[in-house]
Amino acid sequence: MAKYIAMIENICGREKEKQQLSAILHSDKAEFVAVCGRRRVGKTFLIKEFFEDQLVFKTAGLADAPMSMQIKTFYKEMMVTGLSELKHETPKDWTDVFFLLRLLLSSMPKQRKVVLLDELPWMDTPRSGFVSALEYFWNSWASEQRDLVFVVCGSATSWMMDKLINSHGGLHNRLTHSLFVEPFSLAETEQMLINKGLSVSRYDIALLYMSLGGVPYYIDMLSPQLSIAQNINELCFSSKGSLLYEFDNLYAALFKNSSQYVHVVRLLSTRSYGLTRDEISNGCNISTGGGLTMILNNLVYCGFVRCYHNYGGKRGETELYQLVDFFTLFYFRFMEKKQFNSWLSLQEKPVFYSWCGLTFELLMLSHIDCVKRTLGISGIETKEYAWRCRENNDVAGAQIDLIIDRADNTINLCEAKFSISEFEITKDVERDLLKKKTSFLANIPRRKSIQLTMLTTFGVAHGSHSSVISNEISLDDLFR
Repeated sequence: MAKYIAMIENICGREKEKQQLSAILHSDKAEFVAVCGRRRVGKTFLIKEFFEDQLVFKTAGLADAPMSMQIKTFYKEMMVTGLSELKHETPKDWTDVFFLLRLLLSSMPKQRKVVLLDELPWMDTPRSGFVSALEYFWNSWASEQRDLVFVVCGSATSWMMDKLINSHGGLHNRLTHSLFVEPFSLAETEQMLINKGLSVSRYDIALLYMSLGGVPYYIDMLSPQLSIAQNINELCFSSKGSLLYEFDNLYAALFKNSSQYVHVVRLLSTRSYGLTRDEISNGCNISTGGGLTMILNNLVYCGFVRCYHNYGGKRGETELYQLVDFFTLFYFRFMEKKQFNSWLSLQEKPVFYSWCGLTFELLMLSHIDCVKRTLGISGIETKEYAWRCRENNDVAGAQIDLIIDRADNTINLCEAKFSISEFEITKDVERDLLKKKTSFLANIPRRKSIQLTMLTTFGVAHGSHSSVISNEISLDDLFR
């Protein structure tokens, strides 16, 4: 037990995932677990580290390899694991492969055992019969083995969704768990940086996160000898930067027909608050049928896009899709056209602060649980919205990027402001905040208590106009 505790403590962050995996490990039934997540997010590392002592067999699919090579690799791994000691014939197809896997596992002691098939979508080559063979293996034998945890991983989210998670075939409702591994939070990013020996301010960590997101693989590339700005420059702007071509690889690994996905996210990157389904359809020349539904659903599932609707509107009528992936936004803004040769030279330019202001709003949104915890409303049911209205004869137009609608009859109208020091609420800022509140109340028929909430990097400077806000959230609050 001591070794098990020490082993899982070596995994940086991932507290929610470790709790889920612990429950799976200690259950008394066969478990079929699908692990999804974007490229480089640490899916395989998490599974291998957590199940280190119980992992009896693992193999991985090969990118762009034919069926014969996929089967050969799988078979060789089984031979190394112990299949060579058993009488068997060389497999000719996937049905033979899974029968040999059954033979191998049956020869092992009756105790909890974990099998990991990594990059599963790559094994499913055209007309290979892979999915049918997997279905038969699980339905006919594996599902009855109470000591078996069968884990499959894949970055190709569209395949994992269609063939496993939302399967309508033989694997329909066969998964016992689906685990989506998300990028690190700010707190987890900070811990990983500390583990790597980087001593940097939370302001710099926020800039790193706003650029690359909390992707462990990217964070692991950072050099302790360089500042955060220097690291970003080396990874994204130097002629041999490790992330120079990451964008294309990222979407190609995640999605079949990735060019359509790239077309959609490129369009979304042009409108910070998002686009409606019809606007996406028209802008990308994709019909509003099932194809666009699949693209949008997969992007939402991966965390690249969020779907929300304007507060007070009917669901479906004002649904908006907003690009919220930090690295994708950073790539389109600064990397794609190579108009900027150095990240360091941008630090004091207006384009940098404009980007900071917009991206800081997303940083707050991506850590909404921390915002709620700081407001003391973690136990209260909430829904998050954005809100916009056009100017009319009676009321001025207004825009509020984050509304927290609470079950205790209260609404937080949140205003995010990025600054390099304490934010000062001047007379003009106070007037603008009150204007937004007035406009919101005039357009929303249902009355609730309204609290103006300021989200800033270093807090609000208390002065003659700061009393207009009811509460404030600072960058430090997002690390808790």
